[in-house]
Amino acid sequence: MSEYHGPQRIVCLTAETAETLCLLGEDHRIVGISGFTSRLKETLQKPKISTFTSAKIEQILDLRPDLAIGFSRLQAQIAHDLIKAGMNVLVFNQQSVDEVLETILTVARLVDAESRGLALVDRLRSELAHIAESAKRFPRRPRVFFEEWMDPLISGIRWVDELVELAGGEPTFPQLQFEREAKRRAVTPDAVVAANPEVILASWCGRKVDKEKIRTREGWAGIAAIQSGHVYEVKSSHILQPGPAALTEGVRQLHAILAGVVNCEPARGLEPSEPLDPDFVK
Repeated sequence: MSEYHGPQRIVCLTAETAETLCLLGEDHRIVGISGFTSRLKETLQKPKISTFTSAKIEQILDLRPDLAIGFSRLQAQIAHDLIKAGMNVLVFNQQSVDEVLETILTVARLVDAESRGLALVDRLRSELAHIAESAKRFPRRPRVFFEEWMDPLISGIRWVDELVELAGGEPTFPQLQFEREAKRRAVTPDAVVAANPEVILASWCGRKVDKEKIRTREGWAGIAAIQSGHVYEVKSSHILQPGPAALTEGVRQLHAILAGVVNCEPARGLEPSEPLDPDFVK
């Protein structure tokens, strides 16, 4: 009997799985990707077979995958359709930073790359610790409203709020981060006014943020973030994918923005790799 080395043909229904496999040196196993995959050139020529809530089932089957990996209850119908077609399907629902790291390690074990997975997780943990240490130099921790969606207003999912706090901010609705459904993290415009955030960070999944719309919302003119001009977009590909992107570029962008707000500089080596919101001025 030949030695088993895990699934050889993997469909990645979300971008973070594809990025994890690339960082593990296992991108040759990927046969299909989400249309939202955008960060790593190793994957961009692969067939795009899904959005976040829909997929091309027949096209996926034509790729002859031995595993499809997805994320969240929002992909339950895709999983259902693939399972009915006889496919092996694994769906994660990671919500916290620790769960993101555990998911990365689980994917590594699936593809017989546990040692590389452990090394990747150790590197990510080390960088997060470095950012947290850099944030300790801040003279204060600004209040941050992270806007995940605009109508209704949705505050940050758990890993995002955790990264905001780690990067040096104080989330305005920390009690909501433990809600696993987006609709249970909805807040009213008046609640944001009452919280009076000093910084508004927005990331609308699949859509460019309209910062002017945020700045001109009825009743928001007196919010500290609006008055000081601290309203910024963080691309959803950097922060709303629960995988390596959020734990590297995403948190670096959060840290750089918050450092600028309190007139500090990130510790050396923690600068973002990609441009910040063009409205951001140190």
